[in-house]
Amino acid sequence: MSSSDRRTVLTLLAAAPLAACGFEPAYAPGGPAAGLLGQVTVDAPEDRDSFDLVARLEDRLGRTRTPVFRLSYRITTKAEAQAIAPDNTINRYQLLGSVDYALHDPATDAVLTSGTVSSFTAYSAFGTSVATAASEADAHRRLMRILADQIVTRLVASSATWNGQ
Repeated sequence: MSSSDRRTVLTLLAAAPLAACGFEPAYAPGGPAAGLLGQVTVDAPEDRDSFDLVARLEDRLGRTRTPVFRLSYRITTKAEAQAIAPDNTINRYQLLGSVDYALHDPATDAVLTSGTVSSFTAYSAFGTSVATAASEADAHRRLMRILADQIVTRLVASSATWNGQ
C-alpha cells in the first residue's frame, strides 16, 4: 500500500467518529455560526489595547457595513513583577488581562450573549528602556490577540442559542 493510500484510509478512519457524533462545521451553510461572519460590528477602539483587540476581532469575524449584531467590550490589564534580581530590579513582568464582552441586537440593544475571557503573557524588562518598552508593547499586542480569539471561540460555541440560523 502506497503512503498516499495509507493517508486516505487514515483520514477516513479519523473522520468516521465525527460523522457518528453529529459533527457539523459551525460556519457551514445552515450551521449555527453561519450568520456570524461579516455580521458583527465591534465598538470603536479608544486606546492601543482596544485597537489591537478590535483589529483581531475584525480579522476573525470580518468587517460589516450593515451589522446584524454589535459587540461591546471592556478591557482590564495588570502587570505583575515576575522575576526580581538580587539588587531588587525587576527583570520580567507577567501581563494579566481580561475582557468582559456582550453581543447585542443593534435594533433593540438586547444582550444576546455575554461573558468574560482572560489570559496572560509575559515580557522581559532586562536591557535598555527602549527594549523594555518594545517588549511591553508586544506583550500587550499578543495578549489582545489571545483574548480576541477566545471571544470568537465563545461566540461560535454559543451561536446556536442566540443566532437564528
